[in-house]
Amino acid sequence: MAAPTFNFQLQHTDGTARAGELETPHGKALTPFFMPVATQATVKGLTPEEVRDVGAQVVLSNAYHLYLRPGVETVSNLGGLHKFMGWGGPILTDSGGFQAFSMGPLRKVTDDGIRFRSHIDGSEHNFTPDLATANQEGLGPDIAMCFDQCIAYGATEKEVRQAMERTHRWAQECFDRHQASPTGAADGQALFGIVQGGTFPELRDESARAISAIPFHGYAVGGLAVGENKEDMYRFTGQVAELLPQDKPRYLMGVGSPEDLVEGVARGIDMFDCALPTRVARNGSLFTPEGRVDLTKARYAEQQGPLDETCDCYTCRNYSAAYLRHLFRAKELLGLRLASIHNLRFVLALI
Repeated sequence: MAAPTFNFQLQHTDGTARAGELETPHGKALTPFFMPVATQATVKGLTPEEVRDVGAQVVLSNAYHLYLRPGVETVSNLGGLHKFMGWGGPILTDSGGFQAFSMGPLRKVTDDGIRFRSHIDGSEHNFTPDLATANQEGLGPDIAMCFDQCIAYGATEKEVRQAMERTHRWAQECFDRHQASPTGAADGQALFGIVQGGTFPELRDESARAISAIPFHGYAVGGLAVGENKEDMYRFTGQVAELLPQDKPRYLMGVGSPEDLVEGVARGIDMFDCALPTRVARNGSLFTPEGRVDLTKARYAEQQGPLDETCDCYTCRNYSAAYLRHLFRAKELLGLRLASIHNLRFVLALI
């Protein structure tokens, strides 16, 4: 039997926009694609079959959360992440760098890694590039991410440079660990590097060149969608994409609103993820061709047809906007599920 492989084939371009095919040990995916977020090995409220039915090819889970609960060893002993969560297609795991960034006073960054206290029980942990890589090898996703330091929007150039240079050192450590491991790379698992540099053009150039000099399987644009305006996000996405290898997949991390997907694809991005579509769905905010709407408004109280006549999702095929509004007003869990199905289908059909 042939060894599992990871491969990317660029098939078409239109200006800087691209279409291709990603091959992983758990199947192929056509790019560009959007990854629903299954942080704790589940897309909130939905079964794997429902996630597949809305058109998802790849899902994203988080190694930090799974490390804390139920534990990497537990997932590994139960057959790995794919078997554990019942998802047969490709999986990408984030290393935990962004989660450590978002923890504020619960974490302390050093050159060796990030020390933090668990949001679950207050226990102390020290994440290093080696541990972050080992965790993802143990979980067994198709794509693992390097451990990086994401820094808040508004930080000084000195602070952003320090975090960027630390990210570069950690990227090399992750790569070396991954290459030397008896699992990971040997099992066909890909490892992606992450470009940082904040909103400083010179730093973004420097980071893109430094990270792309390491022969990762793919490259991510990190540190955006953290508070900067849309114009800056699009500008830096395009700047970095132009500097990344043409023959490797490009991933814009944490971006998932419909307009951002269109702008990202136009600038040469192949992969996206974000919890936004399902998070806003659970608050009654649904995507339509005319924009985002608040389903709880009185205008939908007597709408007999679906919320979106153009949508082919399970929700719009079977239920009226009035019924969805009723579910939200009555605080019924079915409403959250049906809204999540619709928003994911809207985003996946768009991309």
